[in-house]
Amino acid sequence: MLIRIAAALRPRPSEITSESIWRERRAFIIKAGLALSAAALEGTAAHSHAATCTATERPRLAEGEHVNTYAEITSYNNFYEYSSDKAAVAHLAHEAPARPWMLSIDGEVERPLALGLEELLRLDTVESRVYRLRCVEGWSMVIPWDGFSLCKLLARAQPTSRAKYVRFIGPYDPSHYIGQRRGALDWPYTEALTIAEAMHPLTMLVTGLYGKPLPQQNGAPLRLAIPWKYGFKSIKSITAVRFEEQRPETTWMKASPSEYGFYGNVNPEVPHPRWTQTREVRIGELKTRATLPFNGYAEAVAALYAGLDLRANY
Repeated sequence: MLIRIAAALRPRPSEITSESIWRERRAFIIKAGLALSAAALEGTAAHSHAATCTATERPRLAEGEHVNTYAEITSYNNFYEYSSDKAAVAHLAHEAPARPWMLSIDGEVERPLALGLEELLRLDTVESRVYRLRCVEGWSMVIPWDGFSLCKLLARAQPTSRAKYVRFIGPYDPSHYIGQRRGALDWPYTEALTIAEAMHPLTMLVTGLYGKPLPQQNGAPLRLAIPWKYGFKSIKSITAVRFEEQRPETTWMKASPSEYGFYGNVNPEVPHPRWTQTREVRIGELKTRATLPFNGYAEAVAALYAGLDLRANY
């Protein structure tokens, strides 16, 4: 099954986005981000926390890993708000509006926020990051996201000492998100992280892809990218963020509690109840490859789970 998926998604030469143009743009963004980073060290406590976020070195890809093409990334998408058919999502998603868009941040915070998309995009310097994405279904991609560390935004709301978890809420509008007309899931889609996971510098608020605005099928205008977790944790089209004291029950935990736990960390030693997680197929490739613990980001994030039995906290 995995090999058939990869073969079906191998793009025609005319579909492949020029990586040289993207790489030139990415180098410019990185240089601009370094030049402007000093400004983030001044002023409020939020900016102080932002400086901590940007200090962590991001793991690099292994030898032989390649960034997936724009065509691959935008034509094979899990987005149940539109459809459970991955190929159909790109066609259906054009009906949903990405602007105007509002994001609220509230709950256990000292300073609730309500930000329009344009205002949010002016808050921090956008940078490019290449992350692996590993789906719980056994396929994976390597994606060049644009955005910034989520903690740079969350710190502005000044979470209280009671804030232990962060809940993320997706859109609810069955007139545009036609998948919500069916009761396949409990809408709106919700996900959650511990506050330590949400504030980790690798947790990214994504605003773009390949140097372009984020396409609707990939979660426009705002989504998460949490590279050490299975893809269902990286919620798309976020409308609200809430700091909470008690651990929230998320959408997939409600839908199938025997298959989806709270943490959702990539762990090849813990099988899904219906299939192994030891190997994966990289979209665009024929051969499967070994799945890495924490999707290859263990050195950066394993300390978050010290003392936890991740076999029991899947």
